[in-house]
Amino acid sequence: MAFKQFEVEGIGPVFVYKRAGVRSLRMTIRSDNTVRVTIPAWSPYTAGVKFAQSKVDWIAKHKGHDAAPLAHEQSIGKAHRLKLIPSVKVEKPASRVRGTEIVVRYPAKLGPEHASVQKMIQAASIRALRAEAEQLLPQRLKALAAQHKFTYGTVTVKNLKTRWGSCDQDKNITLNLYLMQLPWHLIDYVLLHELTHTRVMRHGPPFWAAMEQIESRAQAWRREIRAYKTVLG
Repeated sequence: MAFKQFEVEGIGPVFVYKRAGVRSLRMTIRSDNTVRVTIPAWSPYTAGVKFAQSKVDWIAKHKGHDAAPLAHEQSIGKAHRLKLIPSVKVEKPASRVRGTEIVVRYPAKLGPEHASVQKMIQAASIRALRAEAEQLLPQRLKALAAQHKFTYGTVTVKNLKTRWGSCDQDKNITLNLYLMQLPWHLIDYVLLHELTHTRVMRHGPPFWAAMEQIESRAQAWRREIRAYKTVLG
């Protein structure tokens, strides 16, 4: 069966297979979280890629994540640290973000890995990441734009499920709060990626050539960022 592999932004590896006798497009998620799309033999491979892109939310929902439980003293983002406090005085988990500490108190009988405790830890950690992202990312984006003579519209921080960022046709940029989990050079890669979209909207040779002109390490960083996911843990 003929196939081609594509690296699709926001999804990762997508394997598009052509199969005789198939009349419609089909998609499955492999055990290694890669995406397989089967298309009719007469269809172009790009049809499979576009189909995967149209199902990005479905893919995110059905992909498995093996994130480890978040633990006491674990670093979150660039400045925060978890402080998990068992207590016999509380009946359910509660949290607050205090300075650089993410404090979660939970019933001692549950333990820190209990689902309800981890849910509270996740929610509090996301609040901390959002605060960091809203403070730091617009500043860094502005600096990089000035350095490379880009112009853009608005900048918004969101909790995105699959993408590190996006740029619309009006040059408005959206950044993922999980960027604060990345090393700074990969944060810069994403910011430069979205700034490049203000000049070249679609991925392709012209886009990657523009990226290479701005940052010679862009391709290496593109490969490196594949090891990271938009999850905590």
